[in-house]
Amino acid sequence: MAKLDKDSRKLSKQLFTASFTNGQLDQAKVRAIAAKIAGSKPRHYLGILKDYERQLRLETEKHHAVIESVQPLDRGLSDQIVSGLKTKYGANVTTEFKVTPELIGGLRIKIGSDVFDSSVRNRIHRLETELIHA
Repeated sequence: MAKLDKDSRKLSKQLFTASFTNGQLDQAKVRAIAAKIAGSKPRHYLGILKDYERQLRLETEKHHAVIESVQPLDRGLSDQIVSGLKTKYGANVTTEFKVTPELIGGLRIKIGSDVFDSSVRNRIHRLETELIHA
């Protein structure tokens, strides 16, 4: 994709800002904005739509946690994790639990660009890196 010019990037940011109602992404507004841009086809409209989609994806990822463990978590522990995430990131956090045997043990939580990794696999990798660079 060609680099988006300054005016197109500014328009994309304005569209993104207009996509919220009471601090929450409003799906009806998102659909209406995307349809209007696709229908009116302003200069660089494909680039504008791609940048707008990127901003929406990043915003959605900031409120979605992926929690990985070696085996399914019991209800009490999963509720405790969700409660902690909602305290830290807000009540509108969504969660997704995944079973990832490769972790060997522990947990890995990714929400937005934050990653909390207490897995055995990560500890082994860190130890291996320290030994190589020692």
